[in-house]
Amino acid sequence: MNDKNELIEKLKNQGYLRTSRIIEAFLEINREDFILSENDSDAYEDFPLPIGHQQSISQPKTTAFMLELLEPKPGEKILEIGSGSGWQATLLGFIVGETGEVHSLEIIPGLSKFATNNTNKYGLIKNGIVKYYIRDGSRGYSKESPFDKIIISAATDALPKEIFEQLKVGGKLVAPVGPPAAQDIVMIEKHGEDSQDYKEERFSGFNFVPLIRGNKY
Repeated sequence: MNDKNELIEKLKNQGYLRTSRIIEAFLEINREDFILSENDSDAYEDFPLPIGHQQSISQPKTTAFMLELLEPKPGEKILEIGSGSGWQATLLGFIVGETGEVHSLEIIPGLSKFATNNTNKYGLIKNGIVKYYIRDGSRGYSKESPFDKIIISAATDALPKEIFEQLKVGGKLVAPVGPPAAQDIVMIEKHGEDSQDYKEERFSGFNFVPLIRGNKY
């Protein structure tokens, strides 16, 4: 399969895509604009693809699943940790619209540049909706906090308290948590300022690249 509409219909039929605004984003933002040219023929296959630097663009059904859990809405301020190819940040930018903001953190300079170039195709950086930063995402981005929603695109052993604190009360955080090849996608709804005042749901059976920390890059 290398047809966007066919992939989207498949994801809708399987229950991964349900919300009209997220479906619209998948229709408007072309995955082919966020991959390496040698993988063009696989742009709309439902599996991850390499994007260099030992990183990958996520499987479409996984991206759809996480966005549906996150429930992004127009006008929200969202933090993304792990820019990767820029596909997810661009989808989010389309969803939050002109009154929203997406702040995306990437520790690998080459990937941040790749994501920036890709998102530039949609004018979302020029109009200030999507903003990329080269920094260690494991500590979040307190300068722009609090956020309505936070999404982490790489696996971590445990959710850092510092990131939880940057989430608004009533907000949601979605992240893969656990060891390699045995990760859960965790969705947290923050009910109060206390670090124990939240609701958590877990969904098993996922495999993400690990979240890179420190000054390696």
